[in-house]
Amino acid sequence: MSDWLVSVAGTETGRQLALMLALTAAFLHAVFGALQKGRFDPWMSRGSIDIWLLVLSAPLALFVVPMPQGIEWLIIAGTIPIHFAYKVGMALAFSRGAFTVVYPVVRGAGPLFTVIGASLIFGEHFTLVQWLGVAVLLTGIFGLAVYNLIHIEVARDTLVPALWLAVGTGGLVALYTTYDAYGIRATPDPFTFLAWFFFVTAFDMPVIAALRWRVMENRPDPKPLLWRGFFGALIAYGSFGSVMMATRLDKVGEAAVMRETSTVFAALIGWLVLKETVGPRRLALMTLIAVGAVIVELGA
Repeated sequence: MSDWLVSVAGTETGRQLALMLALTAAFLHAVFGALQKGRFDPWMSRGSIDIWLLVLSAPLALFVVPMPQGIEWLIIAGTIPIHFAYKVGMALAFSRGAFTVVYPVVRGAGPLFTVIGASLIFGEHFTLVQWLGVAVLLTGIFGLAVYNLIHIEVARDTLVPALWLAVGTGGLVALYTTYDAYGIRATPDPFTFLAWFFFVTAFDMPVIAALRWRVMENRPDPKPLLWRGFFGALIAYGSFGSVMMATRLDKVGEAAVMRETSTVFAALIGWLVLKETVGPRRLALMTLIAVGAVIVELGA
């Protein structure tokens, strides 16, 4: 499987597979964000997810995939501080703002920075049509965030700090997307990078969650929290794993842009599951996001 994936990288087959993986990552990442923002404290939710990532990834990393060699260990270790900062940023933003406000800003800032980073690091360049698609997509994403900021009544006193945190976290999304693309390309077997990535980046949040648990006055029922963490871990494999593999098979910038259609899925989840209001204007903005992504893909 690994040999075949490496062999189709840069081909039309690889491009089509990367597109499917990026769209899969978009849907799953929206679900992942909703799980972290849902009924439990975001720190506890993320801690539960990472506990399961530790448990599930350990045998894969230690006994299934080839062991990293030489500098590959340093590359894998480099993912730890980047993803820790991202996870902290997401938890801080989610604890201060509504899901449908925070999530679009995070995901909107990410692809813009990623496209620029991919140009500088990997020598990728978008066509004028693709840049038009990026502009349309970002108009929809940030328009959705602004509309939500104006109309959402919940936790308005903390929305502005939440938005600043979301912008900063969007920069971290670009950083980890670019770095992970470099890492998975620098590792001969992509599944080695994936297995060890999920393993080594999952130690931090369980510690923070445990410390938070000790001082909580109203502790959540651990059983549903752990079940949510289990499903979140499975979704994390599909979400983060899919987009990393997409960047291995095709252009980093295109994969990053297609993944940000997750904002559409997030708005639908916020409406249908979290019971946050969605009206015709927000539906129109969500359509802009999808149209922008299509323009990027067709303009390649």
